Amino acid sequence: MTNSPVDLEGPVCPIPLRHDEKIVLGHGSGGRMSHELIGRLFQTPFDNPALRAGDDAGVVAIDAARLAISTDSHVVWPLFFPGGDIGRLAVCGTVNDLAMMGATPRYLTAGFILEEGLDVAVLAEVVLSMQAAAAEAGVQIVAGDTKVVQRGKADGLYINTAGVGELPAGRAIGGAAARPGDVVLLSGPIGDHGIAVLSARGDLGFDADVVSDVAPLNHLVAALLAAGEGVHVLRDPTRGGVATTLNEIARQSGTAIILDERAIPVRPPVVAACEMLGFDPLYVANEGKLLAIVAAADAPAVLAAMRATRYGEEAVIIGHVQATPAGRVLLRTAIGSTRVVDMLAGEMLPRIC
Repeated sequence: MTNSPVDLEGPVCPIPLRHDEKIVLGHGSGGRMSHELIGRLFQTPFDNPALRAGDDAGVVAIDAARLAISTDSHVVWPLFFPGGDIGRLAVCGTVNDLAMMGATPRYLTAGFILEEGLDVAVLAEVVLSMQAAAAEAGVQIVAGDTKVVQRGKADGLYINTAGVGELPAGRAIGGAAARPGDVVLLSGPIGDHGIAVLSARGDLGFDADVVSDVAPLNHLVAALLAAGEGVHVLRDPTRGGVATTLNEIARQSGTAIILDERAIPVRPPVVAACEMLGFDPLYVANEGKLLAIVAAADAPAVLAAMRATRYGEEAVIIGHVQATPAGRVLLRTAIGSTRVVDMLAGEMLPRIC
């Protein structure tokens, strides 16, 4: 008799476990707890070059074709929030993960987990929102699945989307490609999505005039890629926000990323909400913003191209890349000091995507 490597009760188990360890909300934060969970439980059993790269989508080759493949599950609550809903979020999230690899998104699949008692009119509204988002992005939903669970088991509706995009020969965009001397660009103000969802829950105690930024970014990506060949990294700062995303890139590339606090745009209502709750906007989720790390020579043209698009009109330069201290993100504050910006530790805003 042999022991299966996935038999967690057996004497041979390649996954390091701690006695009575349980999953908590922080494991879904996209921050340090998420990374530790992925590293311990998933990376070794599923190891392969595409997964090991640690980017927003896996890149695979079939004969002469190169494809980017990604999947995402969406559990946001409430289902509808200012500026979007779970359906638009599901489509845009996967489209954006493909686009961040420099791929052209083509096809999506959609899986629905429906709770008994969900109003069919609510489901219809979500489906129509997905249709509109897919049309805006220029993708088709070509396959799907539907399951129903008992009342009280799914908060109404969960959605999983997977996507496939075409990647041109020779294009190699990823977190490991950041280089000293590169410039860090941000497509617009941060924190809108997380605060909009929190406001929709009634958790703020006041109405915040904030609308989610959820949007498909593939057309913005196409425009900035056409403006210069020095685009090294693209990433959408979703769970964990800008701070966690840049920490991931710094560690992947073995570089340091230096930010200018005064250059980072945050809308006044987001600032007010964060100050009241004790949040740092750098850690609040976005669903329609991207970070681009670009060779300094190409940065002016790429920035201009971003500003000429619908979702990049407020793009700015927020920092640069240098060699040391490797794997770190530093922030030059408005008062002239410098502080370390670490990865989000646990869960700050649960159920936001």
